[in-house]
Amino acid sequence: MKKFKKIMLVTLTVLFATSSFAQKDNTVMVGGALMYPSKNIVENAMNSKDHTTLVAAVKAAGLVNTLQGEGPFTVFAPTNSAFSMLPAGTVDNLLMEKNRPTLTSVLTYHVVPGRLNTADIAKLIKAGGGKAQLKTVSGNNIWLMMEGKKIVVKDEMGGMAYVTIKDVNQSNGVIHVIDHVLMPKM
Repeated sequence: MKKFKKIMLVTLTVLFATSSFAQKDNTVMVGGALMYPSKNIVENAMNSKDHTTLVAAVKAAGLVNTLQGEGPFTVFAPTNSAFSMLPAGTVDNLLMEKNRPTLTSVLTYHVVPGRLNTADIAKLIKAGGGKAQLKTVSGNNIWLMMEGKKIVVKDEMGGMAYVTIKDVNQSNGVIHVIDHVLMPKM
């Protein structure tokens, strides 16, 4: 019985330490994988089962080195299901070599220079009287608003995306997972 108690105590200690480490490390679960703040945007995104389409698009656009760079970047990262909501054939068409400039524009439209966590976004929205306009890396604008406690991102085409997982810290920025693909005016 003493041996059993000792094993249980050791097991609980290890579980508690692992859980405490994950909380102190600010890891967040995305797509079935822990996102580590010590890894860069691409390293973490490659482990998310929910972002395989985004990763394939980043590779096809030649943006891997950029998103592995120093940054910092704030990325509004659409999930696979967000890409699947686009009209049939859109993703396949964008991934074609001849459409690389368009793909690059769409992807960089999801990236804002700097590291903006939800507290920073809330301050910008408040300062803007309920709406914050941000210039993306593509040179186009997005607008951030609050709907209750949810952050809403509006694109130039009038589309809306909700942040479903916020503040996924990276070594070179932060990711906010969104439920729709943002589309710039082209």
